Amino acid sequence: MAITAADIRHEVEEKNVTFLRLMFTDILGIMKNVEIPATEEQLNKILSNKAMFDGSSIEGFVRINESDMYLYPDLNTWTVFPWGDENGAVGGLICDVYTAEGEPFAGDPRGNLKKALRHMENVGYKSFNLGPEPEFFLFKMDELGNPTTEVNDKGGYFDLAPTDLADNTRREIVNVLTKMGFEVEASHHEVAVGQHEIDFKYADVLTACDKIQLFKLVVKTIARKHGLYATFMAKPKFGINGSGMHCNMSLFDADGKNVFFDPEDPKGMQLSETAYQFLGGLIKHAYSYTAIMNPTVNSYKRLVPGYEAPVYIAWAGRNRSPLIRVPASRGVSTRLELRSVDPTANPYLALAVLLESGLDGIENKIEAPAPVESNIYAMTVEERKAAGIADLPSTLHNALKALQEDEVVKAALGNHIYTSFLEAKRIEWSSYAAFVSQWEVDNYLDLY
Repeated sequence: MAITAADIRHEVEEKNVTFLRLMFTDILGIMKNVEIPATEEQLNKILSNKAMFDGSSIEGFVRINESDMYLYPDLNTWTVFPWGDENGAVGGLICDVYTAEGEPFAGDPRGNLKKALRHMENVGYKSFNLGPEPEFFLFKMDELGNPTTEVNDKGGYFDLAPTDLADNTRREIVNVLTKMGFEVEASHHEVAVGQHEIDFKYADVLTACDKIQLFKLVVKTIARKHGLYATFMAKPKFGINGSGMHCNMSLFDADGKNVFFDPEDPKGMQLSETAYQFLGGLIKHAYSYTAIMNPTVNSYKRLVPGYEAPVYIAWAGRNRSPLIRVPASRGVSTRLELRSVDPTANPYLALAVLLESGLDGIENKIEAPAPVESNIYAMTVEERKAAGIADLPSTLHNALKALQEDEVVKAALGNHIYTSFLEAKRIEWSSYAAFVSQWEVDNYLDLY
């Protein structure tokens, strides 16, 4: 049921909302906000799409001479945060970014995902659904309130308290998410010490991406309340598993039918021809879209053998060693799970690219390769080569080079976002490449 302006006005008064956060996401995936007093005058301005901000101050947005931008709130994203103080509650709306001329801004990641959804509808589908599985670490903070890399537990996969000392923190995160309308399906300690996962029910992709951004905000806020620092960095500690954000994707038609499911599949997987073609597109463009799924220098410290992260471009059923797997559920729950994505990815950009890659597979009838059900980690280089299994890019530098060669992925981003993203990431790589690390000092200083 759609939320109306009248509903928002009612809740502002009923729940003593004194400030409103107008939230949007920059090209690097960082949520930004403009906080405005919830006065009648300001509320009228917000609900009539008249709230402005300076776009020149945001990564990858616009030059200083064209900086005036407008925030158009999506009323269906209205939430009242379940925390506040003596000054009252805080409400929030996720917004699309528009230019001063009233046009959707080409550099807005959320608007860019909407563009991909319009393409999907033109092809003949109604909904692209996403079920994300974001992981994060909880670290202690020092006496100055700065984050450390010291964990506060010795837990492992699915462990319980007292080993999992972050149990109360995670439980409060779940409670807050539930109050905000999330349907949390699972909450548990992950494989690495200090690592956690909270999964929430799938939704249409735009709603799911909005929820990923709100999820990160809630996790960080509640962690600080408990004296901990939450990070979605892909690999904050050497020698343990990194954090991923597996993306479970499904495609539905206007009748509400999951078009990935076919009980008569001659291959025995109960997948439709559409599913195989969508999968073919995901596989074809995988090497090229890795820069979007894994957008930081640190992301590639996670994508190495030995820590359960996918390294090889292949797909399978229940086998968890390839890039993409097909979880066992069928019928309405039939889905494809991409396992390479990490939580530093901008969800709006990542899912726009994945949707366009899959649609390319459908429109051009790209054939998926044969599934690989053996453990790829145990294969030799020669065996992988014989099976046609390629590696993912090993560095951000290589991933950026591949991105520049793929017209489908570039078109999925649009020229403004593609150009700004590439420039920002080239600067990031250059800065990293010039930095002398402690590892280099430890290994070379005495030797040479």
